[in-house]
Amino acid sequence: MTTPISAETFRRRLDEAAEATESELQTLLLAQPLAGETARPQRLLAAMRYASLGGGKRLRPFLVIESARLFGVIGAGALRTAAALEMIHCYSLAHDDLPAMDDDDLRRGRPTVHKAFDEATAILAGDGLLTYAFDVIADPATHADAEVRAGLVLALARAAGLGGMVGGQALDLEAETAGAPLALEEILRLQAMKTGALLRFAVDAGAILGGASAAAAAALTRYGAALGAAFQIADDILDAEGDAAALGKRAGKDAGRNKATLIGALGLDAARARRDSLVQEAIGALATIGGGGATDVLAEAARFVAARRN
Repeated sequence: MTTPISAETFRRRLDEAAEATESELQTLLLAQPLAGETARPQRLLAAMRYASLGGGKRLRPFLVIESARLFGVIGAGALRTAAALEMIHCYSLAHDDLPAMDDDDLRRGRPTVHKAFDEATAILAGDGLLTYAFDVIADPATHADAEVRAGLVLALARAAGLGGMVGGQALDLEAETAGAPLALEEILRLQAMKTGALLRFAVDAGAILGGASAAAAAALTRYGAALGAAFQIADDILDAEGDAAALGKRAGKDAGRNKATLIGALGLDAARARRDSLVQEAIGALATIGGGGATDVLAEAARFVAARRN
């Protein structure tokens, strides 16, 4: 059974991961072209930097870094993988905010990418971040073993694409105009794809980088799946109860757009209870890994997901 670490220790580790990720993204998104590139257009690069720098808790990179640490992997490989995953996440936000999608004007307390630039540039910035993420992971600088790099590329493609995040976004849009509310199992599937897939990849990536045993990798996958589900419920609760100033984005939009959420299906109290149960499920999955307290920070991450206010 894991022992809770202090809130201060967890916050320090989260902040350290965020700072390291920010620094890595700054380095990756410089104006100087890489070998094989012709040029990096200034306006497009500025939009990519705007979309990915200077905001967010960097929870997904944190999970990559901490899950890799379980297996003794510390340094460039984990950090580059973390930055690549954050590029995928930030591209998805830039695209989700577009008028054709969720039509949001505010993200992380500032104008969304299409408002700060324009819609075409926001689309291209997202395209650029998506493509560059796979460039980063496929580069030998991330890991010397080509099999490890291929494993990361495959896992990220599955998490981010048709059967993962992108597919989940498609189901989310379909639900807005559906003739009847989605059934509980349909909502769970949608959320596992749209939000859960990238969070699950974050810990799967640590297992891949660390050459984890099948049992440890499976335990991390269970942890990531439960964490992702809890994260989405917490996000839905914040949307229902929060305000734009605290959230840094528009609040109350789920009900206004007929979003498929567990709050709508179960009610607020039952959704909270399910969130808390998923947190305990995530922590329980970590207990099977062992490691003499090495998983404590990941257990605290699950608690943080439930308690967060933005």
